[in-house]
Amino acid sequence: MKFLATLAAVFLLSVSAFAQGSGYQLGDKVADFTLQGVGNTKVSLSDFANSKTVVLVFTNNTCPYAKLYENRLVTLSSAYASKGVQFIFVNPGVGLGEGSETLEDMAAKNYRFPYLADEGQKVSSRFGATKTPEVFVLHNTGDSFILKYKGAVDDNPQVESGVKSPYLKNVIDEVLANRAVTVADKRATGCLIRKY
Repeated sequence: MKFLATLAAVFLLSVSAFAQGSGYQLGDKVADFTLQGVGNTKVSLSDFANSKTVVLVFTNNTCPYAKLYENRLVTLSSAYASKGVQFIFVNPGVGLGEGSETLEDMAAKNYRFPYLADEGQKVSSRFGATKTPEVFVLHNTGDSFILKYKGAVDDNPQVESGVKSPYLKNVIDEVLANRAVTVADKRATGCLIRKY
């Protein structure tokens, strides 16, 4: 019996260590990456070295939650563009085989910010993204981007008018004001990212 209890404890510790160790942790320096965008363009994180903050959003065109959040995210992007905040949408569902999304599907969105294909899911894995939509706020320190927030956009995926805690907006405001981030990690509500 003691052996089973020890075995169960070891299993739980290793599972929790794996879950916490997957992807960047808050305060980590984020490495540069380059992804394919619509119109045969390549976009790198380093292209935004003049932005104060980059908001990376893992999303897609088919998830119902991503559809519910799309307008909110586009509105936030417009509201903060003049303040040095760059939004980038990343689609981890491109190139997954039959029925998966394509660059043509992405191009139909016609956003005013980059919408990139994460074929092979290298970037979403590096960040530890598990859902769509899931956001990551990166603060530009001048020589690197530091992860300041990861998780949910807000506390009400269904009804925008019912939002009581706009997590992403609050974090952007705090980062731009060089204040400490009060809520740095909130579990995202969305569709699970299908892995290869």
